[in-house]
This record gives sequence, C-alpha cells and structure tokens, in this order.
Amino acid sequence: MSTHVRPAVVERWHHIVEHSDEAALDDLIADDAVFYSPAVFTPQEGRDLTLAYLRAALAVFTGRDFRYVGEWYSDGSAVLEFTADLDGIHVDGIDLIRWDDRGRIISFKVMARPLKGLQALIPLMAAQLGQS
Repeated sequence: MSTHVRPAVVERWHHIVEHSDEAALDDLIADDAVFYSPAVFTPQEGRDLTLAYLRAALAVFTGRDFRYVGEWYSDGSAVLEFTADLDGIHVDGIDLIRWDDRGRIISFKVMARPLKGLQALIPLMAAQLGQS
C-alpha cells in the first residue's frame, strides 16, 4: 500500500465496492466519463456506458474473493491493484482511475491478466451487460 493519504475519490470507490452502493456510484461518475475495458478495443464514452460497465463489474466480482492488494496515488489519479477468483481461475489486474477537480471520476481503465483470467471474465461481463 502507498504511504500517502488515500484520496477522497478512492475512499468513495472503496465504499461502493464494499457495499455495492449504486447510489454512491451514480454520484461519483462525471457526465463525460470514459471506461476502458480490457476486452473491448473502443473506449466506452459517457456516463451511462461507464456506469453500465462499472455496475456489471461490481455484479461479476461480488462473492468472488475480489480484493484490492495495492494502491498508488498521484494528483488526480490512482492505480488500484486487485485479485479475484472467477470459478477457480485466478485473475489479477489494475484499475487506473482519474478524476476531475470536483472529485468525479472521468476515466476508469481496467487491465486484467493472465489471458485465461481475461477469457473467464469476458462472458461474465457480457452476461451482466446484456441484462442492463
């Protein structure tokens, strides 16, 4: 873990993850936010798409031993390292989060590995996104 003080945006994100707090998620995402998926080449632009992907990820990772294992901060950005177990397949990755001066997320980029883990994640996310 970083020795720096955790930024308020990251505190809010941890609360959302720990409590599946969709109302708090709505308040945290900027109108012009962009989501970058590890499986989709095209950036998912706008608040609605960003929220859809983040809600899907929250649903997929709930109950799958998801946890953050490292954090690094800079002015207006953070890198959060995570691990999870997707039905016996280990996944680790990072969330690269950037926010504006109002404390709202403007960019959320996810990178996941190994390939087998990403291949397990893709259909789970697709199923969640298909429900929205």
